[in-house]
Amino acid sequence: MVRTTEVLNTLLEPVVTAMGYELVGIEFRANPRNSLLRIYIDKPEGVSVDDCALVSHQVSGVLDVEDPIPGRYTLEVSSPGLDRPIFKASDYDRFAGERIRVRLQGLYEGRRRVLGVLRGLRGDSVVIEENGVEIEVPLGQIEKANLELEPRDRADGDGK
Repeated sequence: MVRTTEVLNTLLEPVVTAMGYELVGIEFRANPRNSLLRIYIDKPEGVSVDDCALVSHQVSGVLDVEDPIPGRYTLEVSSPGLDRPIFKASDYDRFAGERIRVRLQGLYEGRRRVLGVLRGLRGDSVVIEENGVEIEVPLGQIEKANLELEPRDRADGDGK
């Protein structure tokens, strides 16, 4: 499946970029009956439904001609949203200082999830500060990562 997303990235990134958008990332979920291809796009002023429709139309044409996915699939084009998924290693430096939630592949040092402030990349590891302690997670151990909204401060101080 990683190979499929690499092929799709190579095929679609020039198309999306030429249209004036950033290709944030691609998710492909294979299914024997109907797979799902989700493409996340962005631009500085944000993405509208019309932007998604425009990119969907263009990408659909490329996919029809190149036919990189066997069988049936559903194409979705979306903005990354407030809980922006992280796909590229460079994004770990780009979004340093933001809160991040990371799900790991299996256990790493006894944990499956890390939530904290992203500090960036250090070599081949993502550095996350959790409760004042820096944790280094190898890039290869990350299954999924998303930026997370800051928790709302409670004026009443009761923490509920």
